[in-house]
Amino acid sequence: MSGCSIPNEFFCKHSLFGGLSDSQIDAVRPYIKELDFSPHAFILKQGEFNSTVFFIVHGNVNITKHSQENSDDERVIASLVEGDSFGEMELIDVQPCAASAIATDQTHVVTLNNRDFYLLSKSHPAVYTIMMLNLARDISRHLRRTDELLAQAGRQDSDPKLL
Repeated sequence: MSGCSIPNEFFCKHSLFGGLSDSQIDAVRPYIKELDFSPHAFILKQGEFNSTVFFIVHGNVNITKHSQENSDDERVIASLVEGDSFGEMELIDVQPCAASAIATDQTHVVTLNNRDFYLLSKSHPAVYTIMMLNLARDISRHLRRTDELLAQAGRQDSDPKLL
């Protein structure tokens, strides 16, 4: 049980670890890192490289995004709390961050990066497979929600009664 002091119950609450036994979670522990961030600290910056998923143990994080045309027009698109996670796409997608993540108060997180996720695939392929399937489900759910929001926005733009 090395690598992380957070109890297994914390991980069991996250869909990425869904279906894993205690011994399987223990197999992931050596790859987990713990980090602390001060209030107003950037955890991720939009447009910069990231290879890590973050799980909030304590604290709060705002996810912000600005348009490509105007980086001064930054908007909070989500406020995350203890138990939430962000950066899941970075486990499988080597692209710049789509948004910024900023700690709003003292924040403690645990992380898993894509290099260690790959190493997990070599050392524990069954655990990796379960986690990859969970990750695919999470991204699918996010995509469905985004599709619904876009559909709602499209209906509002085309129906003057909804404006």
